Amino acid sequence: MGREKRAGAQRTVREARQRLTSSSGTRAAFDYELMLEYASSRQTSALPMGLIVTILAAVSSFWIPVIFTTLWAALLLTSLLAVTALTRRFQASDPAKFDARRWTATFVAAETVQGICWALIGLCALVSHEAAITSVMFAMVLVGIAGNAVATRTLPPATLVSTLPASLTVSAHMVMAGGTLAYTLAGVVICGEAFFMFLARQLHASELKTIMHQAEKDRLIAELEEAREMSEEARRHAEQANIAKSQFLATMSHELRTPLNAIIGFSEVLKSELLGPHHVAQYREYAGDIHSSGQHLLNLINELLDLSRIEAGKYELNEEAVSLIDVAEDCRRMMELRAKAKGIELTFSYGNNLPKLWGDERAIRQIILNLLSNAIKFTPQAGKVTCVINRSADGGQMISVRDNGPGIPEEEIATVLSSFGQGSLAQKSAEQGAGLGLPIVQKIMDLHQGRFDLFSKLRFGTEVIATFPRARVMDALAPVVERRSRLKIYSETG
Repeated sequence: MGREKRAGAQRTVREARQRLTSSSGTRAAFDYELMLEYASSRQTSALPMGLIVTILAAVSSFWIPVIFTTLWAALLLTSLLAVTALTRRFQASDPAKFDARRWTATFVAAETVQGICWALIGLCALVSHEAAITSVMFAMVLVGIAGNAVATRTLPPATLVSTLPASLTVSAHMVMAGGTLAYTLAGVVICGEAFFMFLARQLHASELKTIMHQAEKDRLIAELEEAREMSEEARRHAEQANIAKSQFLATMSHELRTPLNAIIGFSEVLKSELLGPHHVAQYREYAGDIHSSGQHLLNLINELLDLSRIEAGKYELNEEAVSLIDVAEDCRRMMELRAKAKGIELTFSYGNNLPKLWGDERAIRQIILNLLSNAIKFTPQAGKVTCVINRSADGGQMISVRDNGPGIPEEEIATVLSSFGQGSLAQKSAEQGAGLGLPIVQKIMDLHQGRFDLFSKLRFGTEVIATFPRARVMDALAPVVERRSRLKIYSETG
């Protein structure tokens, strides 16, 4: 958050500095874009404007002496070529060395010369005594104003100096000529000048807005690209950290299990008094506590090792034909003592004629034990835990373990299914655990291409379902009946 604020402040200061050094009042970079558009527009309109000037000179020669129209056209075409040459020079210059004020002054000077050449229309009219010369000048000056206003729209000072001289000269000539028609045409010229200046301003604002939107889009794209790179970098660091964590857990688990086995073995000897009775009865209780604590720690280390191996991609399935019912019966014998100690009714239900499953027997046993252990752990005294093994709806096989315990709040289900995640009930209870049982079950089911679902409601209990896919069910194949055609024997005579 602090880095974003600093970046925003730096961007604000940079934009303020750009506005102060910009001739358009926005950004210095926009000045270059606007002037580049002006240069492109001037080059594009050079040929059409040249043709217009030539046509106007040819038409006006009917009322003005040819020498004057030719001289006017030559001066105007020369100024137009000079402006075009300057725009080419600008386009060939280095953008890094762009000086907005110098190039603006250069173009304004060139456009001023061109505007004066357009204004020479009024001087040409002085040598003509035709009554129609007023209408001719009116048409010529409006064409010039329109063409220059559109061509110089992105450089407002150039628009003004390229159109105003001709407008003022022609209007003054018409006013001096007198007459209702002349006054009317002079007013139309002045209004036309104002209209085309307004139009040029609108086009300039529209072009500036387009450039600003493009710059904003480019900035957003750059920020998105930067965010993507940062996200990729963070992802790589997270993956490296996860691999390092898994390797550390795997190494430490192996290192810790060796002394733990000795602790558990010797505590078992002390608890059983194999080497003779204890003179102090409390020592036997201490040995039992050491043994049970060591067993719990060893189970925790085994879970950590399994989880780290799965996350590191080193957990390999030893697949074979497995009977879920046989594995469940083994788990039943192991969990009955714990259930009876809490007065919990433990019931099992099996489907009929269930075929064997292709999977890892040790991993499947771990799934059933973890699910039953969790159910017994969080089911209160005199509760009930039911394990059902049957066909699933899609033809696979499922293991369902349901209890009538307190249930899990809906907002805590995601936490319970995450590694080391424990719900509020587990944190408040005295039962030991690290929150690895269900995540390990999930990952083992993923290795078997299966699905794991947890359904729970407060005060109504919890049901967990591990479903193996149909592809792992070893259904018996129907016998192949081969039909043989009867052998017919014909006698040669028959």
